[in-house]
Amino acid sequence: MDPSQSPTLALAERRLAWLDARQRVLAQNIANADTPGYRPRDLGDFARLVARQGGADLGMARTDAQHLGSTGIARAVAERHPAEVAPNGNAVSLDVEAMKVADTDNAHALAIGLHRRWLGLFRTALGRSQ
Repeated sequence: MDPSQSPTLALAERRLAWLDARQRVLAQNIANADTPGYRPRDLGDFARLVARQGGADLGMARTDAQHLGSTGIARAVAERHPAEVAPNGNAVSLDVEAMKVADTDNAHALAIGLHRRWLGLFRTALGRSQ
């Protein structure tokens, strides 16, 4: 089996590409914090993107009748309140954007870690040192 063709690595790479695109959008929001009439943008949720594109089934596999079934991962989504709009019509909140950038950075570190560890498992199985 070619480790570079595994569904886990493909999903991690898709996640990294999505995170890269999100970081660019957030950078544009921050760069336009003083632009009159500018409205901040964000990408859609990654899980919905994967589901919409017919991505890999992210549920747990049930390989034995005695295994408990997966109930799926519930994700709480906070209510989104409209950002305060400046008198010039700009709706960018630097605090909100900074939090999104930090979340994106953490998710990027997690995806990179998963990618490295997965390849490390294959190296270990092949008897190669890391």
